[in-house]
Amino acid sequence: MPPERIWLLRHAETTAPHVFNGAESDVDLSPLGFQQAAAIAGWFPQHRPTAVVSSAMIRAINTALPIAAACGVPHSVVPALHERRIGPMAGMPFNTQIGPWHDTVAAWTTGDTAFTTPGAESFDDLVARLLPSWDEVCAAHPGGRVVVVAHGIVCKVLLLSLLDGYGVTAWERMGRSANVSVSELVPLANGKWSAEKLLMLPEPVVMVNAVAVRTGQVSSA
Repeated sequence: MPPERIWLLRHAETTAPHVFNGAESDVDLSPLGFQQAAAIAGWFPQHRPTAVVSSAMIRAINTALPIAAACGVPHSVVPALHERRIGPMAGMPFNTQIGPWHDTVAAWTTGDTAFTTPGAESFDDLVARLLPSWDEVCAAHPGGRVVVVAHGIVCKVLLLSLLDGYGVTAWERMGRSANVSVSELVPLANGKWSAEKLLMLPEPVVMVNAVAVRTGQVSSA
């Protein structure tokens, strides 16, 4: 029996949001990130989760722990849910218009899912690592209501692989996995999943981000 539903979300903002942070960069949350984590923690009790799971990376753990505390449920770690390994791209300024990440997405969305840049995981590598981790979470929580805190690319690869009617060619159509965006998933009879919410920012997080922009804490959130 699979979980009744799973909320899959990206961790809150890190201390280095303007560079590529792969598995090689175990950075913590920024001040705004801790505010986002508190906001999302306050949003979850109404949904009655029974467990919280995260990767072992600091940014995921520090997003997950407030949720578990607010809901009074256990938190556990699945290390293989870690961020994508990106090799020399780690620490490079974040850019989606040119460079290795642009080239990677262009290749993946045209069907070359084995494409990668030096030292980085391909889409195929990610699927091979993440789907068994997803199955591990499901097996550990039959009939449960589980919050899974992971990373932006991890969330998108899982969603594209698990959701009925999606695939890697829908990468751009699916949209951006913003910090603390939530996808609420329910299992289907065919082994796939359906999204009742997809990469949605809950209102408490929207409000925190708006205050941060208005007060000059960040230029955009």
